[in-house]
Amino acid sequence: MNVADPDSAVAPIAAAIGEPARARMLYCLVDGRARTSTELAVVADVTASTASVHLQRLKGQNLVKVLAQGKHRYYSLARPEVATALEALQVLTDGNGSPFTARTPHSLREARTCYDHIAGTLGVKLFERFRSLNWIVVNGDSTNCDVTAAGRIAFERLGIDVKDPLGLRRKFAFACLDWSERRPHLGGALAAAMLRAFIQRRWVARELDSRVLRVTSDGRRELQRRLGVTVAQEKR
Repeated sequence: MNVADPDSAVAPIAAAIGEPARARMLYCLVDGRARTSTELAVVADVTASTASVHLQRLKGQNLVKVLAQGKHRYYSLARPEVATALEALQVLTDGNGSPFTARTPHSLREARTCYDHIAGTLGVKLFERFRSLNWIVVNGDSTNCDVTAAGRIAFERLGIDVKDPLGLRRKFAFACLDWSERRPHLGGALAAAMLRAFIQRRWVARELDSRVLRVTSDGRRELQRRLGVTVAQEKR
């Protein structure tokens, strides 16, 4: 790619995302789960043959990847950066100059997955708390974050192995702008490790076929006790 002429690389990706049916497919996959072309055809409201064409276009732009398992082929986002880009695009949907008013459904706004990490109000609260406790620091004008010595100890106590994410070939930690809150939550390998730890401890649980994360009663208690993060009780 010619660095001086980035449009030659960006334009095809933007065009692939820009078709409504393909966009619906991509946003369906932001929860990190893999789905068949049949399932994605239903989401996109297109025929199976049309879905196949769309998925080949997305695969050609390295936006999705496919895993063949038996008779089935499962599609998922190609890498975490695709989810980050999709979340960032949603920030632009209200950019009409008027004051920001969240229109995200309550359950989705409170806590959800952004590919493989925690987003929504809970994600933002955690990020702000980690910064106030000096567990993480943002590097100058960039969005990249470092974990402090105190943070390493604290994360380990929460069951989050800081060393493993450091060895992965992806961003370790960064401030990911949350599209429903318009403030950053924690993204990257560290954030993915945190979500896994919270699920293992049963502090949060995934809702079936949804990006929604449900904070359990144990989770509300422990997040308040250990981090000083208050989570509102689930509305019924």
